[in-house]
Amino acid sequence: MSRRPSSRYSEMPMRVTDNRMSLVNATPQNKDNVFGKLNIPKPQSTTSERRTSFFGKGMGAGGQRNSMFGAYGGPEKMKDPRPLHDKSFVQQCIKQLCEFLVERGFPGSITVKSLQSPSTKEFLKIYEFIYTLLEPSFQMPTAKVEEEIPRMLKDLGYPFALSKSSMYSIGAPHTWPQALGALIWLIDTVKLFSGPREQDLLFSDFSDELCDLEERAEYNKLFIEHCSDTYNKFMQGADTFEDEDEDYLNKLKRLYNVDEALLQSQHEKHAMLMEHVERLERESQTDRLVGKRTEKLRLQADLQKLQNYRCTLEAHKTGLENKAAGLAEELEAAEMQLESLKQERTRLQHILENQKFTPADIERINRERNELQQTVHILTQSLEEAEQLVWNEEVNLSKTKEKAELKVAEYNKLGRKLKLIPQSAENACGHDFEIRTDYSATTITQYKTQIQNPLKNMMVDVEDEYSRLTNMKMSLEETVEQVKSNISDKEKDIKHLKEQIRKVDQQLEYDMQEIAQEEEKWAAELDSAETHKKRLEKNVTQGCEEAEEELKAAQQQYHVVVQETNEENRMVFKNLTDIFSSAVNLLCEVEKHCSEQLKRFDKLKEVIREDETNMEQLTDLVENFMKKVNSC
Repeated sequence: MSRRPSSRYSEMPMRVTDNRMSLVNATPQNKDNVFGKLNIPKPQSTTSERRTSFFGKGMGAGGQRNSMFGAYGGPEKMKDPRPLHDKSFVQQCIKQLCEFLVERGFPGSITVKSLQSPSTKEFLKIYEFIYTLLEPSFQMPTAKVEEEIPRMLKDLGYPFALSKSSMYSIGAPHTWPQALGALIWLIDTVKLFSGPREQDLLFSDFSDELCDLEERAEYNKLFIEHCSDTYNKFMQGADTFEDEDEDYLNKLKRLYNVDEALLQSQHEKHAMLMEHVERLERESQTDRLVGKRTEKLRLQADLQKLQNYRCTLEAHKTGLENKAAGLAEELEAAEMQLESLKQERTRLQHILENQKFTPADIERINRERNELQQTVHILTQSLEEAEQLVWNEEVNLSKTKEKAELKVAEYNKLGRKLKLIPQSAENACGHDFEIRTDYSATTITQYKTQIQNPLKNMMVDVEDEYSRLTNMKMSLEETVEQVKSNISDKEKDIKHLKEQIRKVDQQLEYDMQEIAQEEEKWAAELDSAETHKKRLEKNVTQGCEEAEEELKAAQQQYHVVVQETNEENRMVFKNLTDIFSSAVNLLCEVEKHCSEQLKRFDKLKEVIREDETNMEQLTDLVENFMKKVNSC
């Protein structure tokens, strides 16, 4: 596990898996579909500030290049740019932490409410659970936890300081946001290192067993030529490389036999998907799920009310039919009674005409007649009231039928709108959902079994389909976000790699200047030695051959040193070239290689010092010889 600091200091938590991979080293796997995803962004024009050192301060006023080892990795503390004291940001982080723990199977009950102010024990459980995802054999230390946790985070490369005192009161309002930020960073680290194992990389750098080695060599050759051309243009002062990038892209297309039509179709498909995602995002802003659920509950309530009202109408209709039957029987009995009274009257009238009556009989008959007339009048009124009641009941029954027919028509209209009616409609699925106006007890029961049960089944199917579409939408959103995040990361990687190339170039130029100064120094020393030799030749007559032999030996040794120096310079240049080619992978390799080169320079300096010591010994030997000559 790398312990160097992460290069991502975003204010917002990562929403998708961060599959970081260098674009320039990515070897496509598939010839047919590689350029559907490969997209090299053109570098934007920048000012001269882009050539400043990444590790230390920028170039001085005199234009001298500084060493690439500056303030990087120093004791200076970095301020956390994330708005950890913003309540909305904290709530978002808490929600993300809760979702991550639930998704990864945290052993214990965890809710957003419990994460508002967790205890130290809960924090340690969460930290241990997340850390075990990085190191399965990890066990939480039992002693000095408040010191071990900041140290482990620092070893992992957490760029911000987490004080030891904050570990004593994790749930406090002033310490919990910092601890929450550390947990979110740890979650991002887990996603970063678990992502390549769980899913395919965007641009895989691993070849299959049947991969064509010649094709990979050709790709590497094209890539090295492209880097060489762009580096030469960069050294000449160019900031943009649109022509080189386009030429490089065309060569790659010819190498992998890219289908332009397929590439264009992929771009069009991507544009359509982006429009679809934007439309789904706009629709999701209105919270369609809540609206549909509310509408579903409202429709269910209306359906229940309609069913209750229909049952009430059926009961009322049955009662009215019973009343109408009773009134008809009463009316028939009254008519029969009236007919019998008419026959009795006719009989009495016949008796009255055929016999003689006394005044008492007449009075009695008149009294009976009056009584009968009153009875007839009362019965007539009862008959009229019964007819009026029957008429009112028939009117109410007709109004009730009209209302029921309106409800049925509205139901049938809604069914046609929803493509449920007729039986051959799109959403009917072979069921007959139409309600007809021929009412009867058996028809109503048949409608209940014919319509209600299929409707319930269809509602369940609609809910399942809605859930499936919602999941599909969420997966599309996650895919789009992942693509955007990968594009942004690739742009950052390219920018970072260009900065590394510039720093390697500065170091190379600085080393070349030092080598030139050393060569000038050696040339001056050589001139001084030759002058001294001429002076010795004039003043010394004896021991000339010995001095010449020693001088030749010194010259041979000097030439050997010069050759070794040139060889070392060549090796240094070659190594620096290798550093340039490998700088696109990881910064740690560049630093390691530079440290090796520094060690080689130290060895070279030691050789030079030894050479200087030999020259001093030679000078002392000559001086001793001169003293001997003078003494003689």
